[in-house]
Amino acid sequence: MIEVIDKGVYLLNGKEFAADAQGLPAPDEARENTITYGILRAHDADGSKGNKMRIKFDAMMSHDITYVGIIQTARASGLEKFPIPYAMTNCHNSLCAVGGTINEDDHVFGLSAAKKYGGIYVPANQAVIHQYAREAMVKCGNMILGSDSHTRYGSLGNMGVGEGGGELVKQLLSNTWDINAPEVVLVWLEGTPAKGIGPHDVAISLVKAVFDSGFVKNKVLEFAGPGVKNLPIDFRNGIDIMTTETTCLSSIWVTDEEVENHYRIHGRPEDYKELKPGDVAYYDGMIRIDLSKQESMIALPFHPSNAYSIHELQADPERILREVEEDARNRFGDQIDIDLVGKIQNGKVMADQGIIAGCSGGTYDNLAEAASILKDKSVGNGYFTISAYPQSVPVYMATTRDGIAEELLEAGVVIKPAFCGPCFGAGDVPSNNGLSIRHTTRNFPNREGSKPGQGQISLVALMDARSIAATAANGGVITAATDVEYSNGHNPYKFDERIYERRVFNGFGKEDASVELRYGPNIKDWPKMYPMQENMLLELAAVIHDPVTTTDELIPSGETSSYRSNPLKLSEFALSRRVPEYVGISKRIQKEDIERREGKCPEHVEKVLAKVGASAADTSFGSCVFANRPGDGSAREQAASCQKVLGGDANICYEYATKRYRSNCINWGIVPFTISKETPFDYQPGDYVLVPGIRDAILSGKEEADAKVITADGVKDIKLHFSNLTPGERQILADGCLMNYYANQCK
Repeated sequence: MIEVIDKGVYLLNGKEFAADAQGLPAPDEARENTITYGILRAHDADGSKGNKMRIKFDAMMSHDITYVGIIQTARASGLEKFPIPYAMTNCHNSLCAVGGTINEDDHVFGLSAAKKYGGIYVPANQAVIHQYAREAMVKCGNMILGSDSHTRYGSLGNMGVGEGGGELVKQLLSNTWDINAPEVVLVWLEGTPAKGIGPHDVAISLVKAVFDSGFVKNKVLEFAGPGVKNLPIDFRNGIDIMTTETTCLSSIWVTDEEVENHYRIHGRPEDYKELKPGDVAYYDGMIRIDLSKQESMIALPFHPSNAYSIHELQADPERILREVEEDARNRFGDQIDIDLVGKIQNGKVMADQGIIAGCSGGTYDNLAEAASILKDKSVGNGYFTISAYPQSVPVYMATTRDGIAEELLEAGVVIKPAFCGPCFGAGDVPSNNGLSIRHTTRNFPNREGSKPGQGQISLVALMDARSIAATAANGGVITAATDVEYSNGHNPYKFDERIYERRVFNGFGKEDASVELRYGPNIKDWPKMYPMQENMLLELAAVIHDPVTTTDELIPSGETSSYRSNPLKLSEFALSRRVPEYVGISKRIQKEDIERREGKCPEHVEKVLAKVGASAADTSFGSCVFANRPGDGSAREQAASCQKVLGGDANICYEYATKRYRSNCINWGIVPFTISKETPFDYQPGDYVLVPGIRDAILSGKEEADAKVITADGVKDIKLHFSNLTPGERQILADGCLMNYYANQCK
């Protein structure tokens, strides 16, 4: 069904592939004819065709987990007004009963900031962030930067990029997003999906095909081919939003009459334009997808790439589920008592819960298909439950007017307002040992809201809304939608703009400096952060050898989201579900560094420095995390800022899972060290790493340093790398963080 072609290809006239490269332009020249490069070059502030790009975006998106910190950082750096449209949605912390007043305090702050700086404010439960972008912000050929990793609007002709808050701050201060000119991978779609196949089936198969190999990491996926025309817009959106899980940089699709109709029904026909590759376009690789062969899929814990067809799971459930159990035990040890095999009844796997929600699941088409499957049926009155979250009020209104909501409610589905909670552990947390099947974006460990450190474990499997509905109609027995008969007679989506006109505050270009920001008691400024010193002494506070460490493990989602506006409070949760002792160790190291700065260096630190001939006067002392491959998942900058707030000075790894996490580290003054894959790292928490001359090495443009590891057994050499840093990033690291960098520019 999916073929990965790991070599360059030439696409001619958007229709056929060249048999060979004879007589064709060189790859670098022909790559400029991709849709990707047409958009990127148009947004490059340098206006050149070089290997470095400095991108300025057309618009930005944030939600209520991220916008307070972004605005606080930008305000401390000299923000006067928003220079581009900046929409702030309230779809993550919209459960205002959690944590007292603090979530609604953030919302009030956001509205006051929109009035003061000229922003767009979308009240709670009106829309999830990416649906509001699709309905009100996207334009063909434009670029949107979002502080959410699933910022993907390529199916609508708009390149979306998800980054940490620091990168949005740079745009607010009229600076640039700096990247290496990316490679582009063609995703060639052929055929037509069978009835019962949905976007999540294709997306899960795509992630399975490329994630482990890193084939598309930091590259742009460009979708084209004859199969595109066979996909409705919601189907395209559902695939596109999941490209984040491949670790690609961004995505873009050819546009056609379907896309033109999207802009027409949303009252913005002028924002459509045709996008297609040039006559001769070069791609650095290709993924060929035959949609007609796509099967109904399930992605089992703990990643969207851990995927099987539902028929495969049905044929061999015990072996497959035992593998998941073993993975869970390897991750959590004796903290949990997991029993997935117990879900097998009469040879069939039973689910406990179904969820259709968020930017990927709660689309009009998904809800219409689910309602058609469940029409005149019942989800029953047993343990299985199912909830649906329309992704915006306009979508909810349309489902009501077309009878979709009625059919869902009659079957026993609970319909809830637009909210991203089920996707990150802030809503519909399953019971202990519960198996939840979800049309949401991720199924990482802890992300559904369980707490393995407290003996709680629940598990999420990703499925398409159609198969979730088929499962619900079958009493919770996991069922492929291709195995059920149904007819969908619902009307196409009709957008009603009145709710946005009446409830959204659109203040772009209408900033009012006299407006006072409204603060709640939980909204705190960032603590003081120090510039880099000549030498750096690091104590390992956590050593993690998992294949991948997600941002949900670095800073848990769910109930911690209420503290995103309080850096000190939030930092107490850092690594709490993976290395519970990390916070205490880091705070002790931070306290000892403060003593060192006051001329009272602790004796044990003096002894360590003496072993390598370093002086406490010009050597900082901070904590460090080692992980094999950290940062997969969310764009949330707090995964890095919490380390910094606790005195973290560096991370060491073999590879950063995503560019966005590495960028977050840099913007918070955490040096993103790497080591070669041949270098064993068998050191333990409590061991030390000295990096002599690090400040000079960073500022002089060096890309590696000879460091010393100090253990109880002696001193060993290690080479640390810090390549591919821009001059601006080097200065940010030397200054200690992005805020210090901007403050120094104003002196």
